Amino acid sequence: MTDNMDTDLARRVDRIEQVEAIKALKHRYWRACDAKDPKEFRASFIRSGARIDYGALGAFDDVEPMAEIFTKVALHTVDGKHVIFDMHHGMHPEITVTGPGTATGRWTLRFRQVNLLDNTEKLMTGEYDDEYVLEDGEWKMSVCRFTETWAMTRPLPAETVITEGAFAEVAR
Repeated sequence: MTDNMDTDLARRVDRIEQVEAIKALKHRYWRACDAKDPKEFRASFIRSGARIDYGALGAFDDVEPMAEIFTKVALHTVDGKHVIFDMHHGMHPEITVTGPGTATGRWTLRFRQVNLLDNTEKLMTGEYDDEYVLEDGEWKMSVCRFTETWAMTRPLPAETVITEGAFAEVAR
């Protein structure tokens, strides 16, 4: 009886550790988005064949085209200063380990963007539906779908002052 309890406990702990590793992956992904880090953004996905659907931003059968768009937008500068600032807050994770080395996840996103090209602020929320696989011993996204729930875009007031933080030098 003790062997069965130990085995069951070991399986449950392993599953919890897998779920926590997947949560850490998704948080690294959002942190990479906000920190303008194309390398970490790319590292969040499987080597090839990731299916990505970001709605208005496009749908892709591999991460490379999306990584190029991310790099172009996130690192865009005018007069040496970034002009797009993003803030991703993911919450309400529902992670299910579906088999050895596979899992699914659903997340709610709260997103905020300051766009100095358009002089606007965008607030948005939506849902991510992801699939994850173990690749070389690390969890990676193999499918990432985002569905916008609602968004609001408004002009920035004339007196708005935007300053870049510490990441500005690292991201360049």
